[in-house]
Amino acid sequence: MSKTLDKAALVVIGAGPGGYAAAFKAADLGLEVTIVDPEQNPGGVCLHRGCIPSKAFLHAAKLIRETEEAGAMGLSYTKPKLDIAKLTAWKDGIVETLTGGLGGKVKQKKIRHVRGRATFSGTNELAIELVEGGQATMAFDQAILATGSRPALPPFVSELSDRIIDSTGALSPTSVPGSLLVIGGGYIGLELGSVYAALGSKISVVEMLPQLMTGADRDLVSQVKRRLDKQFEAIMVNTKVLGLKEQKNGVMVTFEDKKGEQSKKRFDQVLVSVGRRPNVENLGLEAAGIEVADGFVKVDALRRTTTAGIFAIGDITGQPMLAHKATHEGYVAAEVAAGKTAAFEPRCIPAVCFTDPEVAWVGLTETEAKVQKRKVKTAKIPWRSIGRTLTLGRDDGLTKVIIDPETDQVLGVGLAGPGAGELISEAALAIEMAARWQDLALTIHPHPTLSESIMEAAETFFH
Repeated sequence: MSKTLDKAALVVIGAGPGGYAAAFKAADLGLEVTIVDPEQNPGGVCLHRGCIPSKAFLHAAKLIRETEEAGAMGLSYTKPKLDIAKLTAWKDGIVETLTGGLGGKVKQKKIRHVRGRATFSGTNELAIELVEGGQATMAFDQAILATGSRPALPPFVSELSDRIIDSTGALSPTSVPGSLLVIGGGYIGLELGSVYAALGSKISVVEMLPQLMTGADRDLVSQVKRRLDKQFEAIMVNTKVLGLKEQKNGVMVTFEDKKGEQSKKRFDQVLVSVGRRPNVENLGLEAAGIEVADGFVKVDALRRTTTAGIFAIGDITGQPMLAHKATHEGYVAAEVAAGKTAAFEPRCIPAVCFTDPEVAWVGLTETEAKVQKRKVKTAKIPWRSIGRTLTLGRDDGLTKVIIDPETDQVLGVGLAGPGAGELISEAALAIEMAARWQDLALTIHPHPTLSESIMEAAETFFH
């Protein structure tokens, strides 16, 4: 039997980084807000099964690597003893703290939280499958759709298992496999591969495209690959996986290289990390008159869908599928819903891969400039010339600044090195403010820091 819930002035469907940001902003602007999400607390994939737990594991991996490399400084440590259950519990504690805090904000802002999965049954009504059991209907005046994405599975994977896992499974380990194949050389695959390598697995990565981390410039990726070549057992690019066959003692994988030659190898476990798919199915979009194009919900700069009063934000609206993009889209949708003037029109959106070294870029890349046949000037500074790098026991890293040769405007910045993700925001601000390279070069940066590399790269344009 279905029950009828009180009408919502604004309902937010999905409570990830976009959804809860939109809900909180709308509540601050005076709207009565309802969240529909199956979890006990907001957070979405990012907090529960993605960004945050993976970064917790990456920190543990970093500590392990640092103890291994400290010998060059005259510091010796015994090999760390791994308690996988305690490590996982520590990660879970971080997730509970953050999501619990968000749950507290829901109560503080007097937001109604309906635990369930919503489907549009019309242009202003939802059918909700409640977590507690049963069904409910709820009318609404306005809605923000923020259902996020999920790991994609390639055609040769029919279902997941203990031996064939996706990123969600990789973040809840009960043991460390002796050998692990990572299918996909993007952000997620390389980050999790780095974690498992530090924990003791023999890691192989297979990528069907010519390079790892497609989308980043090759010179930045090379900084990571040199280090991963030492940590991983194999990195195979231009190589396809034709099939997986589970066996009693592992998974037999069939490969095909760019010459068309096939080979087989057994692994204890396989991690499938070939990207993410937007959650646009089973939402009743047709019933609501919401159009989808190329697998994504169509939206305008105000994040409005093709149906009046319904907005969409985050991964379901297109690339890049990044939490910080979803958050800012959420702010825009909430402001427009509240009658304010707003639009999602960023000049740039920074991207970070949290490998070691980290890779971060924002704005125009050299690869994109070549495709666009756009004339640019580029300056590079290797981090081995930056004093702070050597004091960290590192000699790798690169900073690249890309400018318009006619206007001197900063078009893009790429960084590879320890902490690159913490440095990229300066570059994003410069691009948003239409800064010239002189603005970067003449801004006094503290010494000794890694951020000096941005200043010094810009200074080379003086010559």
